[in-house]
Amino acid sequence: MTRTPLRPLARILSARVKGENPDVIEVENLHQRHETMRDRARQGSEGRLVVLVGCFVVAFGLIGARMGLMAATEPMEPTSAAMGAQILAQRADIVDRNGRVLATNLVTSALYAQPHLMIDKPRAARSLAMIFPDLKEDWLLRQFSEGRKFVWLKRKLSPEQMQQVHDIGDPGLLFGPREMRLYPNGTLAAHVLGGAGFGREGVRSAEVIGTAGVEKYFDAFLRDPAQAGAPLELSIDLTVQAVAQEVLAGGMQMMNARAATAVLMDVASGEVISMISLPDFDPNTRPAPPTSGDPGDSPLFNRAVQGVYELGSIFKIFTMGQAIDIGLVTPKTVVNTQSPMVWGKYKIRDYKNYGRELSIEDVIVKSSNVGTARVALDIGAERQQAFLKELGLFEPTPVELVEARGARPIVPRKWPDLTTMTVSYGHGLSASPLHLAAAYSTMVNGGTKVAPTLLRQKGPVIGTRVISPETSAMVRGMMRQVVVRGTASFAEVVGYPVGGKTGTADKPDPRGGYFKDRVIATFASAFPIDAPRYVLVVTLDEPVNMLLSEPHRTAGWTAVPVAAEITRRVAPLLGLRPQLDLGPDNGLTLARN
Repeated sequence: MTRTPLRPLARILSARVKGENPDVIEVENLHQRHETMRDRARQGSEGRLVVLVGCFVVAFGLIGARMGLMAATEPMEPTSAAMGAQILAQRADIVDRNGRVLATNLVTSALYAQPHLMIDKPRAARSLAMIFPDLKEDWLLRQFSEGRKFVWLKRKLSPEQMQQVHDIGDPGLLFGPREMRLYPNGTLAAHVLGGAGFGREGVRSAEVIGTAGVEKYFDAFLRDPAQAGAPLELSIDLTVQAVAQEVLAGGMQMMNARAATAVLMDVASGEVISMISLPDFDPNTRPAPPTSGDPGDSPLFNRAVQGVYELGSIFKIFTMGQAIDIGLVTPKTVVNTQSPMVWGKYKIRDYKNYGRELSIEDVIVKSSNVGTARVALDIGAERQQAFLKELGLFEPTPVELVEARGARPIVPRKWPDLTTMTVSYGHGLSASPLHLAAAYSTMVNGGTKVAPTLLRQKGPVIGTRVISPETSAMVRGMMRQVVVRGTASFAEVVGYPVGGKTGTADKPDPRGGYFKDRVIATFASAFPIDAPRYVLVVTLDEPVNMLLSEPHRTAGWTAVPVAAEITRRVAPLLGLRPQLDLGPDNGLTLARN
């Protein structure tokens, strides 16, 4: 910075020549210097003031934004910082094959108490007991008065309950955020979903873990943060499930059955489109497992998977299909059906006397035990066992349910000729309805093995070959005749040709032998039978059709009508167009543009 001299020599000399006072020049220059310094200081002060004002504006803006954010979020109780493992509460959704939600998460709150902060413990205990009837006033008061610093009261609260607790106004009653599992469709697909509960819990979060069904089977996947919340997509169709469940529940009531189950499966991929077990439960309020009595009586028991039964004449399709495939018979081969068939001290009888002989097709149509047993003897025990193993009837199904692991078919320890005969018509070997659905899918889809799955597949799954396509076509033809002129005449559905086989098996008596008036009635069907897309298995436990003059228990009078109504209702939902034969003289004229 250039400084101006206070007494510039030129001006001083000029002032002296003119007789002026040179000191005036110095005073003027000094004054001007002070003014310049003052202006420069003022500019610096103004700049600092602007910066300071800007800092205050930014600071107050940040504080205001933070206060607004806090006001917009859910209030949470303050907690002290502590070291510990993080609890992962987030859980992926479960959806059906069309993306509709089967299980999701709901943000809620838990209620706990810190008794040392409470003001009026008796009043709080009394008020809480009125809000939550399951919490007793004396128990609450005892918990608050024992010197404890922390008491869990409720794991889940509804918004209404939370507001009622707020209204109590005691500072010792506190809330912790929670994420709970919600099943918006109630009982629909309850046995498939299973249910979820809380694992590790903290004040600020709780671990949601699967307790049964696919929730437990896929627990690691559903909790994996690496999946980025991608939903688990099941093969179940929610609409089909709802319709089939409604029909099955009505049929169970109408037929006075103790329980019922239905499985609808895609014959090409093994996808389970619908799985129902009645009685059922609501996974939102999953009941506790039974501690006594028969586990099969519990609504938690999945009869479609866990229930293994002697399924009766349903197995005759396997016997005849194998015999045709290995070249022993054709559908037109005639076999001896003279009843009873005596084997040592045992006698094998038919439901009715069908005469001295029947064709293989008519053995299936009329459901002859004697004819089937004679063919089974020709097959032999070793080949019969090997074939049933190929169909998956000796091992638990690979379906993605934790309950399936323990549902092993009950197979005879020894396999003499008598067992070969009885197993051929469905006695002596117990399997589940899901086993049956998979085996029937294999028999009608062209002969390739099907593995049941609850996951949606991208397309057909080609399994190993069990029978030839020609044999499969013959099996379908026999199944169709069972509906057209056999024991399943009530299964006919207009527009959707159905083929199937009935099975009525006496229930084993725990004391030995079989009950005379208690049966398991089953109908296994495929539709449309000329080019099968789906297999439907319906099983009723101890049904009795009382709609006629005398009671009927056989599958043709009980399970078949129920299955027919399910087929009639769900076939259009599955995208199957009805096949209507209008005939040549229908009064219609074909018009072409």
